[in-house]
Amino acid sequence: MPWKNQGGGPWGSGPKGPWGSGPQPVGPRPPDLEDLLRRGQDRLQQIMPGGYFSGIGITLIVLLIVAFWLLSGFFRVQSEELGVVLRFGKHVRTVQPGLNYHLPYPIETVLLPKALRVSTISIGMTLIDDPARRGRSIRDVPEESLMLTGDENIVDVDFTVLWRIKPDGVGDFLFNIQNPEGTVKAVAESAMREVIGRSQIQPILTGARNVTEQGVQELIQKTLDTYGAGIQISQVQMQKVDPPAQVIDAFRDVQAARANLEQLQNEAQTYANQVVPQARGRSAQILQAAEGYREQTVAEAKGQSSRFLKVYEEYKKAPDVTRERIYLETMERVLGGAEKLVYDGGRSGQGVVPYLPLSELTAKRPPATGQQSSGGNR
Repeated sequence: MPWKNQGGGPWGSGPKGPWGSGPQPVGPRPPDLEDLLRRGQDRLQQIMPGGYFSGIGITLIVLLIVAFWLLSGFFRVQSEELGVVLRFGKHVRTVQPGLNYHLPYPIETVLLPKALRVSTISIGMTLIDDPARRGRSIRDVPEESLMLTGDENIVDVDFTVLWRIKPDGVGDFLFNIQNPEGTVKAVAESAMREVIGRSQIQPILTGARNVTEQGVQELIQKTLDTYGAGIQISQVQMQKVDPPAQVIDAFRDVQAARANLEQLQNEAQTYANQVVPQARGRSAQILQAAEGYREQTVAEAKGQSSRFLKVYEEYKKAPDVTRERIYLETMERVLGGAEKLVYDGGRSGQGVVPYLPLSELTAKRPPATGQQSSGGNR
C-alpha cells in the first residue's frame, strides 16, 4: 500500500498519530520481570554446577526447605504464659517461659495461654465508660447482686473473684471447659447465693464477712475441681454488702440502735468488772478475818482448858494451898489496876494517916478568859 512507504503512515514519518507527534517517554522504564527471572536462573546455574535441575541442585533445595522447616519449631513463651505442646492434637508436655522448641508443624503445635496471670471477675457490678468524668464508673447489676438470705431478707452483694490457671492443670483448662470466664462467673454467683441462703442477714451485714468469703471460695474451688477446669481461686473479695436501696434507711436505724445497745452492754460489763473484784476482795478479807478470829478463839479456849486441867491436877495434890493461891491471884488480877491501898489494920498500920483527896473529888473549873493563873495553887 502507498502509505506504508511513507514511513509512519499517512500522517508522516515516525511514530506519529493524527494529532501530532507520538507518545513521549516519561521517567525510567520499570524493569522487565522476564529479564529478572532469566538473570536469577543464570546466577543459580553458576552457584550449582550442572544446573539446578541436576541431582545436586535438587538435594540442596530439599536441604534448605528441611532446614527452614526444622527452624520453624522454635518459639518463645512470654512471662505470663505457659507453653502447651500438642503432638497430633494430644497434650504431651508443658514448657516454662523462655525460648523453647517443638517438632515443626504438623507434627507438634503449641498453645500459649496466660497461665501465670491473675484474672479478675466482678459479679453484681460492671465498669462502664463515663465521658463526663473522663474515666470509668461502676454500675450496679441488680439481677446478679440481689440475693435472698436464710431469714427471708434481701441483701445486695457485690463481690470480686481472683482466679488463675493451675500450673499443673493447663491441659484441663484448655480442653475441659469452653468458656473459662463465663464458667467461673456462673459458679461464683451460684456459690455466693448458696452461702448467703444459709446465713442470717445480721451477721452478713456486720462481722461475718470473712467467714462468708472463705465459705464461697471453698465452694467455688470444690465445684471447679469437680468440673476438672484446671482453675485455682486465689481470693474472693466482697466489695459491698448492703440492704436494698428501698429499705436501707430503716436498716441504718437498726444498726445505730444495735451499736448503742453494744455500747451500753460494754459499759455495764466494764462496771461489773470493776465492782465484782472489789466485792470478792472484801468478802475474802472478811472470811480471812473470821478464820483468824476462829483460830484465835479456839486456841485461847484450848489454852484455858489446858491451864484449868493443870491447875486442877495441882489442886488435887494440895487443895488448901492451891485454893489460897487461886484466891490471891484472883484478887491480884481484880485489884491490880485499882488506885487503893489495902492494909489489915494491924500494928503495921498504926502510923497511917487518913487522907481524903478533896482536890480529886471536886471537879476542876477551867480558868476564866483573860485571866492569868497565879504563881501558886489556891
